[in-house]
Amino acid sequence: MTQYFTLAEAERLIPEVERLLRDAVFHRAEAVKARREIEAASERIRMAGGSRVNPAQLLAARARFGASAEALKEALARIERTGAVVKDLEIGLIDFMSRFQDRDVCLCWKLGESGIEYWHGAEEGFRGRKRIDREFLEGHGGGEVPSPERLH
Repeated sequence: MTQYFTLAEAERLIPEVERLLRDAVFHRAEAVKARREIEAASERIRMAGGSRVNPAQLLAARARFGASAEALKEALARIERTGAVVKDLEIGLIDFMSRFQDRDVCLCWKLGESGIEYWHGAEEGFRGRKRIDREFLEGHGGGEVPSPERLH
C-alpha cells in the first residue's frame, strides 16, 4: 500500500532518511569496490593457468562484498519502511508520495539539499521537478507518518 505524505510529514522524516541513505550509498560503494577486487583476483587466478595460487585475497573480497551487500539491502529496507522511495541511489534521490489536484505526485529530495523544495508528477521523474509554491502547499495532501517502531 502506498504511503502518502504532506510536505511537513516528509520533512520530519528527512534526518532519518538522510542517515539511512548515506549508509546505503557507503555500502553500495564498498560493494562495488569489493566486486572489482573479486574480478581482478579471479582474472589473476585464470592467468596463473592452474599453478598454485593463494585464494585468500579472493575470499576476503568475497566476504567484504557479502557484508556490504547485506548492509546495503538492510539500509534500503529501512528507507522503504519509512514510506520514502529511493529513485536513484547513485545521486541520492528520494521521493515521498503525495497528492495534488487529485493525482499522485512526488515530493522530491536529493542528498545534500537542505529540505524538500521540489515536487513532480508521479510519471514525470526528476527532470519534471517543479519548485514548491503556495498553490502546491495549499492543495497537496498526505497521510500518516510511520511510527518510530516501523523505522527500525
